[in-house]
Amino acid sequence: MKSKFAPSQIALHWLVFILVAIAYTTIELRGYAGRGTALRALMIGTHFSCGAAVLALMLTRIFLRLKHPQPAITPPPPSWQLWLAKLVHWLIYLLFITLPVLGLTSRYLRGADWALFGIAMPTANPGGGDVAGDIIDWHKTLAPLGYWLIGLHAAAALFHHYFIKDNTLLRMMPARRNDAD
Repeated sequence: MKSKFAPSQIALHWLVFILVAIAYTTIELRGYAGRGTALRALMIGTHFSCGAAVLALMLTRIFLRLKHPQPAITPPPPSWQLWLAKLVHWLIYLLFITLPVLGLTSRYLRGADWALFGIAMPTANPGGGDVAGDIIDWHKTLAPLGYWLIGLHAAAALFHHYFIKDNTLLRMMPARRNDAD
């Protein structure tokens, strides 16, 4: 059995990590750019575009997860840890599909101009401001859960690597040059 995830899974894992970090960073820092400025528009557009990319990549990750068998953890952890890991992973998948769907839907329903990757997107005509507002409220309510799930996920990986000393973290690390030989 393989000791690592498929290279495509590893690449998507780290790409999603980078995009999620950019999405959170841009939306958290947007307040430092004045309303109506090009910098603020760039930050918000980057947030939307990263969210859309995360949605597409998370759906791809689920497909790849179902296609490729997971490499075994050695030494094997207790079954409760495996169950908890699966729960957290599926919560991460669910959250990082739900957040972009909510965010993009609210943008569409708002009826105002918006763009993804610099490309103008369609809008509802007429805009549904109240519904769009309710949807973005859900987006804003759920988004902080991402910090907790990511933190739990990273802490567990580091705990397994440094304290339990199993291969949990190594299974998702990119290959080093001498590993590819």
